[in-house]
Amino acid sequence: MRTERDDARLDFVRPARPVTLSLVCGRGHYDTVIGAVRGARLGVWIATANLKELMVEDDRWSSRRRRGRQAAYRSMIGVFSDLVASRVEIRLLHAAPPSRAFREELGRHPELLAGLRRKAPALRPNALFEMRACPRVHLKAVVVDGRFLYLGSANWTGAGLGAKGTGRRNFELGLVTDDTLLLDDVRELFDRIWRGAECGACKLRAECPGPLDRVTA
Repeated sequence: MRTERDDARLDFVRPARPVTLSLVCGRGHYDTVIGAVRGARLGVWIATANLKELMVEDDRWSSRRRRGRQAAYRSMIGVFSDLVASRVEIRLLHAAPPSRAFREELGRHPELLAGLRRKAPALRPNALFEMRACPRVHLKAVVVDGRFLYLGSANWTGAGLGAKGTGRRNFELGLVTDDTLLLDDVRELFDRIWRGAECGACKLRAECPGPLDRVTA
């Protein structure tokens, strides 16, 4: 049986047990992970070391009608905006600073930037889009609606998630599951990092540009 003490630690090995998994590779990331995010109804939590602009096929009805059979693309940040408009919570936990293209596109979405203003959480209870950085983050995980989990090698980039063409995307592997216990463990780990629960004991705190236990954004 797990205890509060055990769950508070980030160093553990769970007992072996049968788990239903799907293996995804290459373009499979785009079809499976991006597809799950686009269909989110409650929340999306993304953990990534690198965070870059990501272009996806524009599947909106108006775009399909306008382009006919010709493919059109849009920024995934625009998809985030649509999700937030539908009251879906989005959390982006990353290590390296976002790419310039990501920052520029984000700047075109004031409805998302509103949630990033440097205010105490109690003063912005309706913020649905948030980003937080921790230089120690190297895990790659995506949780959708508390029921879909991706764990693998892919960062939140076009090359990592299969959005690039054949011969241009990375060689990536990952696992997808709806296993409740795995989801619980990953969400607990994500949440501890997100709220700065590990910052006090961090040996790199002096070098950290913004410890999360001090976050006001």
